[in-house]
Amino acid sequence: MRKNHIKGFALATAAVFGLLACGGSSSSTDTTAAPVTTDAAADYSMLKVAVVYIGVPDDKGWTYQHEQGILALEAELGIEVKRVENVPEGDEGEAIMEGLAAEGYNLIFATSFGYGAPMARVAAKHPEGCFEWATGAKFLLTKDAGGEYATFGDVPANLGTYFGAAEEARYLSGIAAGAASKSGKLGYVAAFPIPEVIRGINAFTLGAQSVNPAATVQVSWTKTWFGPDTEKQSAESLLAAGADVLAMHQDTTATGLAADAKGAKWVGYNSDVAEAAPNAWLTAPTWNWAPYYIQTAKAVAGGTCPADEYYGSMADGMVTLASFGTSVDADTQALIAEKAAAIIDGSFAPFQGPVTDQDGKEVVAAGSKPELLDLLGMSYFVKGVIGSPKG
Repeated sequence: MRKNHIKGFALATAAVFGLLACGGSSSSTDTTAAPVTTDAAADYSMLKVAVVYIGVPDDKGWTYQHEQGILALEAELGIEVKRVENVPEGDEGEAIMEGLAAEGYNLIFATSFGYGAPMARVAAKHPEGCFEWATGAKFLLTKDAGGEYATFGDVPANLGTYFGAAEEARYLSGIAAGAASKSGKLGYVAAFPIPEVIRGINAFTLGAQSVNPAATVQVSWTKTWFGPDTEKQSAESLLAAGADVLAMHQDTTATGLAADAKGAKWVGYNSDVAEAAPNAWLTAPTWNWAPYYIQTAKAVAGGTCPADEYYGSMADGMVTLASFGTSVDADTQALIAEKAAAIIDGSFAPFQGPVTDQDGKEVVAAGSKPELLDLLGMSYFVKGVIGSPKG
């Protein structure tokens, strides 16, 4: 398995929160960012770029944050990107991507996990194009997962993946949640039981337990990325079960609004939307997609399709932490800043062992850190999580 060697930048602690705007592209074995540079003489007219969205750009969540990156790409390169919104993860999504490729779009971004196999099939038929799959991992396309993923002999050479170590900011947000909880009972409104969501729940739990070892995190699965009513119902069920802090892996602010209505606290996701429920707001893991989008488009214009498995981090600025709410006291903010600096310089990782699963089995040995592919394929819950990682 390949290791994820993250080279930390020498960043001031104050720059950790919301100011990490540098970024770049790299492979899974080197995530050092290259600076984004502007070349006024460059010609990007050959680029036809499209982005496939699982939701809508004004959701104030996942799609909204990608949209900010696409807007930055347009401003930097002086081109117009075609958006296709509310695209299902299945045959319909494949048909839409096939149509875009047939229309001559030579760089297509697909922004959700379930687009992977459909995009790979389209990429195989259109070697002239460059296809980029957000949140994916190529090994998932080469294994038989009960029919959930297509099986390929070889993943197309013109397919790249991009995501980031959200678990780093998830861990930090868990510290805020654990410190804010009076009961030690936390809740988590979660979309689908896939590795990225499971990984986030686990990192959040470990962060909370670092300040409150007895903390538990109860999970409620919604089976939707964007479903305000369903998310609200899940949030309310967790609050009724005694949770006084809620976290989420969802695309709307419904969880925060439910928490606010009950006087509970809230850790968001994707974007800094403190204004949605300021009394409940603690913080949120957030994303900065702009540098990756810009550099990928520049690479394609230069004749190269980035086909590596890019995994960004807090060190390169793809993963960030949002502003703090008034309930996060100075001591907690200082502790989070200390841990953030250690994550960035590589001296600490959220899943640094020893880590045990729900059954008490050691899954990460003392003093060791999981390799990247272990993180990308995570399928267990850590001790203290209430619920099943199978949904």
